Amino acid sequence: QVLLVESGGGLVQNGGSLRLSCAASGFTFSLYNMGWYRQAPGKERDLVATIDTGGSTNYADSVKGRFTISRDNPKNTVSLQMNSLKPEDTAVYYCKARGIWVNSVDYWGEGTLVTVSS
Repeated sequence: QVLLVESGGGLVQNGGSLRLSCAASGFTFSLYNMGWYRQAPGKERDLVATIDTGGSTNYADSVKGRFTISRDNPKNTVSLQMNSLKPEDTAVYYCKARGIWVNSVDYWGEGTLVTVSS
């Protein structure tokens, strides 16, 4: 059974930092590209950052220079370090896994809420 469990969300002041973690189980983590997405109230779910099986990363323009995604294959975790947080970063943050082969399905976690107060 595939399971992605996010943690680390919470309330933080403008300019503060948080570190999100996603614990994965039920699949061969090293063969999956991982990503963080977020969904603000009333908006669509958007990409925040991705990291592939080789460690290459990609970021949304809005978070470049502030957020860092990383993965720890032996521990089956992917993390998102968020610095210089802004009120517009307020959202539910979701972890996603997608296998490296064609037609792989996406697996999603339940999300963790990040609230940045102004």
